[in-house]
Amino acid sequence: MKIKQFFYGGDNLGYLLYAGNRALAIDGGAVDDIMGFVRQKGLTVETVTNTHGHGDHTTGTRQLVKTAGAVHLDHRRFADGDTLILAGETVTVRLTPGHTADSVTFAADAFLVTGDTLFNGTVGNCFSGDVKAFYRSIVLLMGYPGATRVYAGHDYVAASLAFARHLTPANRAIDAYADRYDRNHVVSTLDDERAVNPYLRFNDPEIIRLLESKGLPTDTEYQRWEGIMSLE
Repeated sequence: MKIKQFFYGGDNLGYLLYAGNRALAIDGGAVDDIMGFVRQKGLTVETVTNTHGHGDHTTGTRQLVKTAGAVHLDHRRFADGDTLILAGETVTVRLTPGHTADSVTFAADAFLVTGDTLFNGTVGNCFSGDVKAFYRSIVLLMGYPGATRVYAGHDYVAASLAFARHLTPANRAIDAYADRYDRNHVVSTLDDERAVNPYLRFNDPEIIRLLESKGLPTDTEYQRWEGIMSLE
């Protein structure tokens, strides 16, 4: 299965997943660009859906459905493990609440479309207020293979790496991550995130020492996650 990334609204990222001549649009705010690509490739957009309900991600959904003659799949109606089929290839829906209660991630082949749950270099704000659910979602995503590519809902890489450097200035992996960053195609692997993203490093001795230096509890994995989420 192939994936095409689309920029819109400044730093938003939307996606078209396609196999054969069938396509699925996720957070399709870049309607004109998506339709131009669809026509160029001879694709049919079968379905349109979203990673969560925030307006910057649902913008364009109605227009894209109408223009493409596609079916809208309400992301709030998915169950964990639901599958979408494109030309015989499978996209699996994972429920990943935390940023919002209705956040979902789409897993296909060797990549994840994570919306605002997991960014390249950071995680989303916990607008749901459910920090424990967010923790479980991140642990779920961390369970995918290290080579899995992460396609997020925004390009926040510069600010994310600046914060990672602030917390862990001795981490040389941050420079290597920055060197690989391509603002025209924003992607990382889970191994990249485990090396750099503070919110995925809650079991790393460097992060544990940082939390202890701030007087935060570190006895359990969840305490360490809570501690990282509290840092500024």
